Amino acid sequence: MKRIIVLILPIFFALSAKAAARSESHFIVAVQSKDETIEQLCDRLGLELVRSLDRPHRARTQRHGPGDERRGTYLVKASDQLSHEAVSEILRNEQSIELIEGDRRVFLPGRKARGPRTQNLQNEARDPATSERLHDRRRVPYHTSRALIGYVQQPATSLTRVGAAHRIATGAGTVAVIDTGVDPTHPVLKRSLIEGYDFIEDEPGEASEWRGLDEEAVAILQQSTVAILEGTSVAVLNQSTVAILEQHSVDVLSDPKYSAFGHGTMVAGIIHLVAPKAKIMPLRVFRADGCSRTSDIIRAIYYAVDNGANVINMSFSFVEFSPELMRAINFATRQGVVCVSSAGNEGIETLVYPASFANVLGVAATTNADFRSDISNYGEDLVSLAAPGEGIVTTYPGRNYAAGFGTSFSTPFVSGAVALLFEVDSYVDQYRAMEKLSHSKKLSPGLGYGRLDLYRALRSRREREDPLSNPK
Repeated sequence: MKRIIVLILPIFFALSAKAAARSESHFIVAVQSKDETIEQLCDRLGLELVRSLDRPHRARTQRHGPGDERRGTYLVKASDQLSHEAVSEILRNEQSIELIEGDRRVFLPGRKARGPRTQNLQNEARDPATSERLHDRRRVPYHTSRALIGYVQQPATSLTRVGAAHRIATGAGTVAVIDTGVDPTHPVLKRSLIEGYDFIEDEPGEASEWRGLDEEAVAILQQSTVAILEGTSVAVLNQSTVAILEQHSVDVLSDPKYSAFGHGTMVAGIIHLVAPKAKIMPLRVFRADGCSRTSDIIRAIYYAVDNGANVINMSFSFVEFSPELMRAINFATRQGVVCVSSAGNEGIETLVYPASFANVLGVAATTNADFRSDISNYGEDLVSLAAPGEGIVTTYPGRNYAAGFGTSFSTPFVSGAVALLFEVDSYVDQYRAMEKLSHSKKLSPGLGYGRLDLYRALRSRREREDPLSNPK
């Protein structure tokens, strides 16, 4: 089968009318009431209660009767006949409603779609060093599996001193990955995965991202990618990844509805690369087209905390502030969970969420020459730390490997670093993690404490200065 270099431009805004309507008619509301239940409130206002978002899987959020005052957060649906503005006005006039926000759409890989960047795609596809690492078929032992040599011995592992760090720690605890799910059968990952949750299908389990594809697409991809490393060419799957595929696989993944397929498996692979003994909890919140909703992200954060996660990896970002997302992250931080998020890929000084929250480690991307990546956002109020983010070789669905470009793939380096810290200090929280990770290589302004150095972080001792005071 002939294999070729193909440019595929993802169209993240090409969503169905049904999906667009959903984001317009669904609202997140915080209610404080002692006079009526949320069901009674919805009935009176002509709304439909979709679900509770305030830790809905826990018994403590069971229904309360009239007279039981409580604050609850809910997802409600309005009639399609009512405009967004009309519903907002109705809700604002209710004294028991403390907060209203639309259930916004969120996109992977942390970029708001605004047109193709063809030249950058061509540069990524022609990266000879990355292509060489993907084509080298040699496998080497890596903890409980055998992995591609280009995955184990890549520039990012040398820069962050993974090998030296592993002489001290190989990881502990659980890292929750809020993403597209994961390939549960990948030989490098399968021993590290624990039960997660599929928030799209609304059921616990392996949270497989294969479920985001139709049967025909699954059959084509599983059949053609078994020999992925036997080819001689590279195909660009989206604005942030490179992998080797046969032509019919390229045809499947050129469909915008599959433009983010593989993202979660890639992120999980980087966490495993850094912290191979840590457990990975996949939380499938993003569809294969890269689209999710604020409400599902909030649910995933509460789920991660309540099910024992020590770290939450969020390789996504968006520009609009969400009060309820901040509330969920504040809850996670109070429980000692370390939250890590990508700084976004616009290449500008800006603020995006959740990375710019004060209690989130915002991660920028650097090149293998230790400069800020051209596509990485930056800024003192956004970035806590930087990590390699160009040509990162990692796992990909179907026993395969791909290379990632962008802050989506820098973020899991830091999440893996926290898992290493957790092995040597089981009391690591957001403050202590940043304190230790601040022992990094200083780079240009706007990149926080600089580029991650795992060995220095593990060897560091607590300092008197509060590392969260400057920079972000």
